[in-house]
Amino acid sequence: MAMLLEDIVRSVELWLRLIKKPQPYVDPNLDPVLLVPGIAGSILKAVDKENGDKEERVWIRILAADYTCRTKLWSRFDPQTGRSVTLDPKTNIVVPEDRYGLHAIDVLDPDMIIGRDCVYYFHDMIVEMIKWGFQEGKTLFGFGYDFRQSNRLPETLERLAKKLESVYQASGGKKINIISHSMGGLLVKCFMSLHSDIFEKYVKNWIAIAAPFRGAPGYITSTFLNGMSFVEGWEQNFFISKWSMHQLLIECPSIYELMACPHFNWQHLPVLEIWREKQDSDENSQIILESYSPEESIQIFKDALSSNTVIYDGEDIPLPFNLDILKWADETQKVLSHAKVPPGVKFYNIYGINLETPHTVCYGSAEVPVTDLPELQFCEPKYICVDGDGTVPAESAKADGLNAEARVGVPGEHRGILSDHHLFRIVKHWLKADSDPFYNPINDYVILPTSFEMERHKESGLQFTSLKEEWEIISEEQDDHDNMVNRKPFVSSVCISQAGDDQSPPAEACATVTMHPQSEGKQHVELNAMSVSVDA
Repeated sequence: MAMLLEDIVRSVELWLRLIKKPQPYVDPNLDPVLLVPGIAGSILKAVDKENGDKEERVWIRILAADYTCRTKLWSRFDPQTGRSVTLDPKTNIVVPEDRYGLHAIDVLDPDMIIGRDCVYYFHDMIVEMIKWGFQEGKTLFGFGYDFRQSNRLPETLERLAKKLESVYQASGGKKINIISHSMGGLLVKCFMSLHSDIFEKYVKNWIAIAAPFRGAPGYITSTFLNGMSFVEGWEQNFFISKWSMHQLLIECPSIYELMACPHFNWQHLPVLEIWREKQDSDENSQIILESYSPEESIQIFKDALSSNTVIYDGEDIPLPFNLDILKWADETQKVLSHAKVPPGVKFYNIYGINLETPHTVCYGSAEVPVTDLPELQFCEPKYICVDGDGTVPAESAKADGLNAEARVGVPGEHRGILSDHHLFRIVKHWLKADSDPFYNPINDYVILPTSFEMERHKESGLQFTSLKEEWEIISEEQDDHDNMVNRKPFVSSVCISQAGDDQSPPAEACATVTMHPQSEGKQHVELNAMSVSVDA
C-alpha cells in the first residue's frame, strides 16, 4: 500500500511539473534595447477628442479598412507646424503604449488569424530576443510613432527623448541599444543630429537595418503616381485599397523625405522614363522615350497630380503634389546631412542584398505611349532594378554618411529581413547576447542544408553505408564576379581505414567534397561519403 501511494505522489509531482509554465530565461547583464520601426510599422488608433475613452484601431485592420482610412487617416499638411492634420476635426491619432511600446510594433493587426505573418513587424525579433534573455519592460522596449509625419517633427522627437530617458531609468541607468528598421533609421538620424547631447547621454549602440539613407527612388516614384500596398499577395485584397493609400501618402511629409537624394553621387542615376507621342515641326508623330532626373521628375509629379482630388464629407478637396511638403523635406535632408555619431556611441549598418530592387521607373511603351500625364496614375509602372532588398537599393542603404563600426549586407527582403536568422546572429553578437568571442559578422557565413540521402546494404559479407549531403554557404561575395564564373569546382578526397581486432571488424571510409564557385553570394558544397565494414 505504501508503494502505491509513493507512486501516486510521484505521478502527481510529474504532472505538476508538466503543467507548470516554465519561467522565461532572463539575463540581468544585458543592456536595454529600444526597437524603432519604419513607415507604416506602428499600430495607430483614432481617439475621439470629446470622449477620450472612445477609440478604434485605424492602422492596420481588415474590417472596414478602406472606409476607416478615408474617414480617420486622410489628412492635410500644415506648412506652419510641419504636421499632417487629420481631416476629421473630432479625431486624434495616437500610438498605443501597451507592453512598454512593443504592442504597437509587434503584430500590426492582432485580430488577424489566417495569414497573420503578413502583418508581423518586429514580432519574430521580439520572440527571438526574449529567448536570448531580454525582458519586456526591463531590457526590451518599443517606440511606435505616427508614420504619416515628418522624421524631424518636434512632437515626435520630444516623445523619443522622453522614451530614451524612461528606458534608461527602467533598466537601472544602463545605456541603450537602438535597433531601427527602414525609415526608422532616418528618424533616429534626425534625432541624433538635432539632439546629439541627449543621444550621447542615453545611447550606447545604434544598429540601423535596411535604412533608406539616400532614399528609395523607384519605390517612392511609383508611390507618388500610383500609390502602394503595405501587404503584398492575396492578403492585400482585405486591407486598404491602393487608391486610398495613394491619397493618404500624397500629404505625408515622411514620403517626401524618402525621395532620391538629389545631391548623392549615384553610381547609376535613378530616373523617371516615359514613352510619349509627340509631333515634330512638320506635324509628324514620333514615339520617343523621355528621361527625367530626380529634380526634373518633380515637374512630372506636379503635372500628373494637378487634377487629383478626393471627396471628403461632401466636399471636393484637391490633393496635388505638395510643394510645401517638398520644401519641408529639403530642410530635413539638410538636417540628415549634418548628422554625426557622438563620441562614445557605436553605429552599425545592416542592409539587404540579392533582390531586384526598383531604381528607374518607366511608364508606357513604344506600342502604347502615354498621351496625357494625368494618365500616369492609372498606368502600370515597369522597373529597371538594382541590387537591394526589394525596396531600398543597397547603394542607398550603405551610404549612411556616418562613422560606422561595421556595414554588413544580408540577403533578404525589406520587411522579411526582420525574421531572418542570419540577421539575428549578427544582432545577437553586437548586443553581446551570445557567448562566441571569435564570431565576426564582417566575415560571416551561413550554412543551409539543401538535401540529405543515406543508404545501407550488404554485399558478399560486407556492409556498405553511403551518405550524400548538399549545402549552400551564404556569404558576402568578395571576389571579382567574372573570375568566379570562370573558376572550376574544387574537389578534395579523404580515405580512412581501421584494422580489425578481436573486438571489432576492419572498416574503411572514403569521402569526396566538391565546392562549386560562388554565384550571387552562395557557394554550393557536396559531400559524398562511403564506409565499408566486414560483416561480423
